[in-house]
Amino acid sequence: MREKQVEQQLVQATKAIGGICLKLTSPSMAGIPDRVVLLPNGKIGFVEVKAQKKKPRPLQVYRMKQLTNLGFWCFVLDEIEQIGGILNEIQSA
Repeated sequence: MREKQVEQQLVQATKAIGGICLKLTSPSMAGIPDRVVLLPNGKIGFVEVKAQKKKPRPLQVYRMKQLTNLGFWCFVLDEIEQIGGILNEIQSA
């Protein structure tokens, strides 16, 4: 499945549970995850979306580690079936 299709499903699933899934772009910092998921009750997570079986680049892994070290949830999403688990994990944080 293509990255764009996986990303669209994430946006729809987030909206269905009352959240917002924002596209992130940062001209001043490369490697930031593609999406930030904002859920009710102040829950937040960062999601790097990839085509099926693709892996994040080393800089993306580094940025996710930075965010994780600051206490944020970070995920790599490459299959639609992972979306429910990711959203559940963010909600239960």
